[in-house]
Amino acid sequence: MLTSAQIDIIKATAPVVGAHARDITECFYPLMFERYPAVAELFNQTHQQKGTQRQALANALVAYATHIDKLEALGDAVGLIAHKHVSLNILPEHYPIVGECLMEAIGQVLGDAVTPEIADAWGAAYQQLADILIGVEEQLYSAHAQRRGGWRGERQFVIERIEPESEVISSFYLMPVEGERVIDFDPGQYIGLIVNVDGKSVRRNYSLSDAPGKPGLRISVKKELDGEVSGFLHNQAEIGDQVTVIAPAGDFTLPAQPERPLVFVTGGVGITPAISMLNAYISNATQPVIFIHAAVNSRYHAFKSHLEDLAAQHPLLTNFVIYERPKVEDRPDAEGYITREILAGLLPQDKNVDLYFLGPLTFMNTVNSLCDELGLDASQKHYEFFGPAEALQSQASATTEPAEA
Repeated sequence: MLTSAQIDIIKATAPVVGAHARDITECFYPLMFERYPAVAELFNQTHQQKGTQRQALANALVAYATHIDKLEALGDAVGLIAHKHVSLNILPEHYPIVGECLMEAIGQVLGDAVTPEIADAWGAAYQQLADILIGVEEQLYSAHAQRRGGWRGERQFVIERIEPESEVISSFYLMPVEGERVIDFDPGQYIGLIVNVDGKSVRRNYSLSDAPGKPGLRISVKKELDGEVSGFLHNQAEIGDQVTVIAPAGDFTLPAQPERPLVFVTGGVGITPAISMLNAYISNATQPVIFIHAAVNSRYHAFKSHLEDLAAQHPLLTNFVIYERPKVEDRPDAEGYITREILAGLLPQDKNVDLYFLGPLTFMNTVNSLCDELGLDASQKHYEFFGPAEALQSQASATTEPAEA
């Protein structure tokens, strides 16, 4: 527990640390990877190279310090971080490593400005946050183990089937090696996947793309340019190969009994968790469902036939397609990008819906901005980012942001 004096120190020095937060994280990660190379596999090195992970840590550091005496202001951030940690199998023994290197990075960047009292206060603040996260993560690990078919840590699965969904997205069907029952999960959750790429263990998170209750787990992966794991899965993985799976996590999920009409707005590979939610709900739907998907054209439109079949079978489902650059033979419902007019025309007049959106960040910026313009409040908007969490910007243009593939 932080003392009142330590809280005062954190609040007084938070602006200084915040002003140098990016420099601190630029120092922290190389230091930690050099001193403790085994932890490097827990981090997405693509995000490291792009700098997004470092910026995310800098943002989190500033937010935590700013609200050190009112941690409830952080909202769902702790839960989001805990779910991501659990999906990567982060354990209590990893926290001292991070704490040691983070405090050393602060000292290196700020130099003599870090007095013993300041160092003690920041060390105590880090330990407080670590204790909070360890506690929440233990609850999640225990819950995973207690679910039907659940487990704790890592489990071996085999690739049973590989099916193309578009020119850039393929589905990988995973079955437990030992024939165990497949874990129950909540539609919208993701797994941690560990594969061996050129002798190196690499971890990534992938959304589950089908409803719970199936014989196996399905992920649908876009082949990214220079994507280390997606490239491996698309170019090298074969039926019969074994992969390591960490139990499903994430709180971007669909309630068992939605109380309002549902609207899904997805761009590119952001369709995957929405398909899981839709497949789980539509057969027993009691509320109307509007499914809006944006893609470049039919070549990049994953689950196109599946969505058309579902819409034909279920009167409560409306399937709406937007193509950025349609082929001559394509017949989308709209061309270009999602706009206020498109979204407003599909929403019920009272706008009393729950809207789930996911896709590339620019696409999500646009959708978030449109929701604000149309008067949807925060309780109606549900979203999750690929990669490190970033703040949605409301300034994105509704007419200039592509969906991507």
